[in-house]
Amino acid sequence: MFVLIWASFFLCKRVSNAETVTSQQCSGQYCIALSETLTAEAGLCVVIPCSFATGFGFTPKHIVWYKCEAYSRCDYDHQIIFHSKDNIHVQYGFEGRVSLLEPDIRQNNCSIIINDLKESDSGLYRIRVNGELNRREDGFASIQRTTVSVEGLSQKPRVKIPTLTEGQQATLTCVAPGLCSGSVPEITWTWSGAGGTESYITGSSTSFRTKTLTAFTQRHISTLTFNSSAEHHNTNVTCKIRFAGEKITEAGSTLKVNHIRTPQIIGYTIIKEGDVLNLTCSVESFPPSLIMWSKLGSDITLHNDTGSATLYIINGTTGHSGQYVCTAKHMNNTLQENINITVMYIRTPQITGNTIIKEGDVLNLTCSVESFPPALIMWRDLSSKTNSKDTGAYTDLQNDSGSATLVIQNVTAEDSGYYTCTATHPDTTVTSSVSVIVSWFSKIQDVSECVLQAEVLTCVCISEGFPLPTIKWPLLGNHKEYAIKTTVSNHTVNSTVSLKVKNYGNSTVECVSNNEKGEAKKNLMIRSVSDTVADSSVLNVGYLEIIIAFLIGVVLSAVVCCLIKKCSRKKTKNSGNLDETLEMVTSQDDPQHIYDGQETQDNQSNPQEEVEDESVAAEKDVPEISGAPQEVEYADIDFSLLKRNSKSERKQESTKTEYAEIKKAIKDKQEEMMTEMDLKQSELEKEKEEDEPVYSTVNDVIDKI
Repeated sequence: MFVLIWASFFLCKRVSNAETVTSQQCSGQYCIALSETLTAEAGLCVVIPCSFATGFGFTPKHIVWYKCEAYSRCDYDHQIIFHSKDNIHVQYGFEGRVSLLEPDIRQNNCSIIINDLKESDSGLYRIRVNGELNRREDGFASIQRTTVSVEGLSQKPRVKIPTLTEGQQATLTCVAPGLCSGSVPEITWTWSGAGGTESYITGSSTSFRTKTLTAFTQRHISTLTFNSSAEHHNTNVTCKIRFAGEKITEAGSTLKVNHIRTPQIIGYTIIKEGDVLNLTCSVESFPPSLIMWSKLGSDITLHNDTGSATLYIINGTTGHSGQYVCTAKHMNNTLQENINITVMYIRTPQITGNTIIKEGDVLNLTCSVESFPPALIMWRDLSSKTNSKDTGAYTDLQNDSGSATLVIQNVTAEDSGYYTCTATHPDTTVTSSVSVIVSWFSKIQDVSECVLQAEVLTCVCISEGFPLPTIKWPLLGNHKEYAIKTTVSNHTVNSTVSLKVKNYGNSTVECVSNNEKGEAKKNLMIRSVSDTVADSSVLNVGYLEIIIAFLIGVVLSAVVCCLIKKCSRKKTKNSGNLDETLEMVTSQDDPQHIYDGQETQDNQSNPQEEVEDESVAAEKDVPEISGAPQEVEYADIDFSLLKRNSKSERKQESTKTEYAEIKKAIKDKQEEMMTEMDLKQSELEKEKEEDEPVYSTVNDVIDKI
């Protein structure tokens, strides 16, 4: 009996979830032990612990419980909530909700359990034990009353969630609060998805069972079975329990589903050389995965992190191109995602092919550019204003294969020049140029000729070609004394030869031009020039003018002297003869070649001095000639030594004005001849090509002759 009573107390505390204080009251030989205060929750149950003891001769028969108000006797029939013999007079609302924990009254256990509590069940409870004493009806009741307080339902169900793995079946368990044998509660499951809307988990099944612990305690359990997936991760599952009297309680839990998704890589996979490579690999998984970056073919880990990892490379180069691997390690799983990285670049164009070819051959140049993606390549001739030749022989190839070939059939000298290969790459343009040289045969120009004057043969031969030709004079094989002057301009060679000949019977002189590409020959016609032709050349004009001026001066001096002798007899003793001495000064300097720079300096000298030099040069028939080719040497005439006596000096004063006028006339004639010479020189220069001038004094020699 004692053990049963304490067991009842223990269960009461678990069920009511309240602190109980039990007191024992005795009246005579009857004693009742009863809890003073109990607290319970609506919808659950409460156990009121109770035990009694009687004296000898009393036999308990029935247990009666009353619920009464304060300050009332609490022993009226209408206050009965439980009667072990007759439940006819039980208060309304308590029918079937109150029962004894121990049906055998002889065990002296008067504890009761009240199921499906309501807030209205709060109040005072009193017990009475009816029986027989010596075969007469008798009984006793507790003086102490038990206070029961029923509060709102606050207990929550217990939800048990095992480890969830995607693709595997899972079972969730919900245990209702309270240990009561009253009404079976209604248990439902709801699932709150990503949108927050409650619904039932599709493909799930629920089951309910009641586990009986004792005759008056039960445990209500509900299970939910479903196939877990990643969509259930981080969602909420709620177990909702509805007790009698519309008392509802619920408990929820967040689902954690072990899962992993395919790695996702974001970032630009094609970058320019020098730019930043920035790639992020993220993996949706639970628990978070370990992510590592690596390059295919390399064991080096570039970067690793949890959940996501970023591959960051500054100043990308072509060496960073290739396949990169993002590896995600999750529990016992390993996933990989590959990505190809391309670094765009372009190198300097490389031109291959022969740049020095013969005239008439085929020009074939190939321009190739190492780049990614392949660059657009275009050829351009810098010597032309357009991208193609007017002849139609120009083949301009452009493509996006990384190379382009330029082909020109039957090249000519005009095809020489600079050719540029232009490679166009996204936002980048690079160029490379090459100089093309077309070698061509030697050609002798038509202006070449020979002039024979005063037994001096002067021949001029002008030839052009590439490589630069050399000019030979077969005529010189029969002569040991001659002078040669050679000037060069661009691809033109000007050779002038001078030699003294007597009774030269040939009408032509052969000029031979030769380079490694071929040989050209031409017979130059000889043109004879008379010494008396005044305007034949500036050289002859200057020579005649000096002679005439000299003769006029002598005649005038003689006339003046005669007049003076006849008019003034008194001065005959003082008269004298005018002696004139002509000194010839011959230059013996070594011959030398005349180049363009020397011609420029000669042209900058005084024009009057040039005329005098040319006159002096004409005075000398043949220059001083050595055994080797040399320039023509010229003599200087010195007119400064004119000897006169004192009387002639006085006579010169009277003829000074006349001589000045004659000298002025001669000077004007010289200027007129110089003007004509300049005009002839201009006409010859216009006949030349404007883009290929020949700088030589030989043209001046031709004009003079």
